[in-house]
Amino acid sequence: MGERLDERREAAEREPDDADHASDLPASPDSPPDAPADSPRDHVPAPPAYAPAVAARPDPVAAVPWGLRVAAEAGWRLLVLAAALWVLARAITSVQLVVMAFLAALLITALLQPAVRRMRSLGLPRGLATAVAFITGFVIMGLVGWFVVWQVMENIDTLAERVQEGIDELQKWLLESPFHVTEDQIKDIAKNLRDAVGTNTEEITTAGLEGVTVVVEFLTGILLAMFSTLFLLYDGKRIWNWTLKLVPAPARPGVAGAGPKAWRTLTAYVRGTVVVALIDAIFIGIGIYFLDVPMAVPLAVFIFLFAFIPLVGAVISGALAVVVALVTQGVFTALMALIVVLAVQQIEGHVLQPFILGRAVRVHPLAVVLAVACGGMVGGIGGAVVAVPLVAVVNTVVGYLRAHAAENALRNSPPLHEATVADVAPTSAPGAPSA
Repeated sequence: MGERLDERREAAEREPDDADHASDLPASPDSPPDAPADSPRDHVPAPPAYAPAVAARPDPVAAVPWGLRVAAEAGWRLLVLAAALWVLARAITSVQLVVMAFLAALLITALLQPAVRRMRSLGLPRGLATAVAFITGFVIMGLVGWFVVWQVMENIDTLAERVQEGIDELQKWLLESPFHVTEDQIKDIAKNLRDAVGTNTEEITTAGLEGVTVVVEFLTGILLAMFSTLFLLYDGKRIWNWTLKLVPAPARPGVAGAGPKAWRTLTAYVRGTVVVALIDAIFIGIGIYFLDVPMAVPLAVFIFLFAFIPLVGAVISGALAVVVALVTQGVFTALMALIVVLAVQQIEGHVLQPFILGRAVRVHPLAVVLAVACGGMVGGIGGAVVAVPLVAVVNTVVGYLRAHAAENALRNSPPLHEATVADVAPTSAPGAPSA
């Protein structure tokens, strides 16, 4: 018992010394400054000096590289734009007949409106001038279409005989050529073609029925284009003023100025294209006529019509004339026809188009090719025809709106010769002491 009492006295005597040593330890950084001295947080030992420092985690936004953030911002905006364009393309496809008829009416109106303006300047009333231009324009277009069909029907038998003769000559040339083509191989190819036609009779019949539907849609589109052209010629200014009311008020002045610019561009394009197409058709038609190529006049009309599809149309119509010359008159005549087509198209591309169309509707050839391809994918032949004038109009509108915005910014900025030192001097931040 006495030994236990001695041990308790020695422990009680050591406790003040331990408390004094604990007060000498550095306080924990997490402990509040006003914590009581006997708080248990004061007894937490400090980390050793060799422990590694733990860095704070950065903000996730700051951790993403700047270039990646820019790419992400641009990416989702491009996705939204692509979705909007896709929806627009689907909407146009669903009402393709109406859209194409209205675009055709715009092109025809751009072609006929100068005649209406000319007759009104001579004193004719607006209604009479519109009626004369409308009837004359559509009668001429109807006569051209009737002439093409009539020439094809008149010469189809002769052309079929010439084509058969050309095929016989091609067969003889293949047999005598160094390609080692035998007559049995040629007969096998012909037999396979006949079998393919025989086995697909049902599909051909279905295609014929679909052709009837296409004819009905074509006639409907012509009627829509005629009515739209009539009202655009007679009431075009009122329709444009009504369209301006749909534009938001802040953007209305710019759109009101861009509209006439776009219309002048479209008018210049249609007028220049018609003149260039006429020159191509006349000179190529004369060339293949003197080469004794059959159906020279219908081919010239096809060249005129295909000239409304820039670049691609010239290639297709020229190739058609060369193929007809090849199968009907032989290789030499086809070579001469190719020379005539290339010569006329080179003169048209490098001399006539820059001189007639001018700088108002100049579009880069790459933009022309891409526009024709996209228009053909969306709207077929009609889409390929209206693609390039649409690109030319959009180019004019964008250029005008950019110039209009720059002019407004310059007009709203204070003139330099009237600005004072107080206007251009840097101002201090709010709340900052003045110098």
